[in-house]
Formats: sequence, C-alpha cells, structure tokens
Amino acid sequence: MKNIITKQFQILTDINLAWDFMTDVYEPHFANGAAAPFFEYALTSTWMNKEYLYLDRFWIENNRVVGFVFTESTVTSIFFNLRPGYEELADEMVCYAESHFPDFGDGKEMIIFSGQKALIQAVEKRGYKLSYENVDLLFDFRKSKLNYDLPEGFHFVDPLSIDTLKLAKCTWNGFNAEELGPFENWDNPNSENSMNPYKSYQGIVSSAIAPPPHSTYKYNVIIANRDEDYVCFSGMWWVSENKLAYMEPLCTVPKYRKKGLAAAALTQHYRRLKMLGAEYMTGGGNDFYKRIGYEDEIHWLHWKK
Repeated sequence: MKNIITKQFQILTDINLAWDFMTDVYEPHFANGAAAPFFEYALTSTWMNKEYLYLDRFWIENNRVVGFVFTESTVTSIFFNLRPGYEELADEMVCYAESHFPDFGDGKEMIIFSGQKALIQAVEKRGYKLSYENVDLLFDFRKSKLNYDLPEGFHFVDPLSIDTLKLAKCTWNGFNAEELGPFENWDNPNSENSMNPYKSYQGIVSSAIAPPPHSTYKYNVIIANRDEDYVCFSGMWWVSENKLAYMEPLCTVPKYRKKGLAAAALTQHYRRLKMLGAEYMTGGGNDFYKRIGYEDEIHWLHWKK
C-alpha cells in the first residue's frame, strides 16, 4: 500500500496546492476531474457557501497531491479529482464524501465525469444511481476556427480599464437577476431586492482589488454599445500549462441577445489565445455553442441515492 496521508483544505494556504494538482492531472475531457479554474473561480465568487470548505480533503503521497474531494457552489454536490495510478483511493474518497459532507436531509450528489471509471464503480458499489447527465461543449483550436465579427455599433472595452459598476450591472442583467429585482441601491447592503445588487457589485470590486491568484483578467472580453453601456461579458482563465482557455462566465444583456455579440466575444478569445498555443476552450451545453463550431463534449454524471 502506498504511504498516503490526508490533509483538510485551508483557504488561506492551499489555493496553490489545489491549483497545482488540478493542472498537473488535467485532461481535456476532465477524465481525471475538473480543470483548476473550476474550483478557484468558485472560491473567489460571492455565491459559493464557504462555511464548509474545511471539509474539502487532499490525499497526499511524498508531498505530492494524488486526490482531492471538494464542493463548489452547492455543499451537497461533491467533486473528485484523482491522479492516474491511484485508482485504489476511489472507494476511500467516496466513503469520506458520503460520511463527512452535510446533506441537509435532501441527500448528497456525487458529480463524476464520464472518464472517471474507478469513481463511477465506487459510487455504484455504495448504492448510488445515475440521476441525470449534462454535457458541456469544448472548442478544439486544432480542428476549427472562430470567425465572427463584432456587429456594427458595438466595441470592445479594455479589460484592464473597466468600470466595475457597469460590469456589475451587465452581469446582473445578463444572468437574468433583473427578473428578481432591478439593479438599484447597488451600494446598499440592506437592499430589499430578493437578490441584492450590492453583493454583485462588491464581488466585482473585491476581485478587481485582490484578484484570484491565477486569474488572467487581461484576456476577459467586454463589449459596449455606443452609449458605453456594457452589454456582453466573457471571462477568461488562460491556463498555459494545460493549453486551456477556460471561459467563465459568459452573459449578454437580454435586449442585446441574438445579435452575434457572444460569438464575437468568443472569436476575440480565439484570436488572442490561438497565438499563445491554446488547444481547447470551454463552453456551455446549449445549442449556441454547437452552432458556432464547438464539437467535443465533457459529460457530467450526477449520482444520487
């Protein structure tokens, strides 16, 4: 048996430990677990419940991480990254996830990617059944090209000279939060909106002042209209060691949708990062990505009892 120890995640000291491990075992279709920006983006967001981060756990051999169990936005949804050659840890990692993370009476969900065969066997052995599957699409720079021009009347904004209030309003409307309340009283933490705009704005400001350690904001794409309102935003984590353009998030203000702005934003990513050696760019699962040339798939399997 390998000489393996465990260590609980500590947010002030272990962001680099998680990032280095996740980039080290990265595989384009997530066969060894999620890409590194998936975890760090959540850590630095305003929507993640960080109260239970101490439950996230590393498995370590000779000062090298070989396994990591963690949650993202929902504490009851649990993810696994596992280094090839350590498949025998799958049972122990699933057992830990099942026995230590809370379920709040509604049960836990083990989220495993289709290539994680040992973990699939481990959850099946413990009585979990496949509840549903969702697919995210990948763009392969080596097989396809993106060539969508910016529509007339719009322009790109320098990502290093943004107006944080405009960006907060763009993401608020772009992710349909306006359905729950208008973007007003954004400077009031006690706003009565069911979703508080203050939280959205402060999250963007805090990220601008103290950005995540591996963020690459200079590759973000922001599109404005003639009135200088921000109407489309596409975030970008460029992971050079993985040749991965991790796009997160992407949104367009509702009144400006179906004008080609999102396709132009992704084309801008393509043109910049192709020159740096990017091979894959992540996307979502809807038909928009297929229409513009995304083909490869990442399969997320959701297991429940």
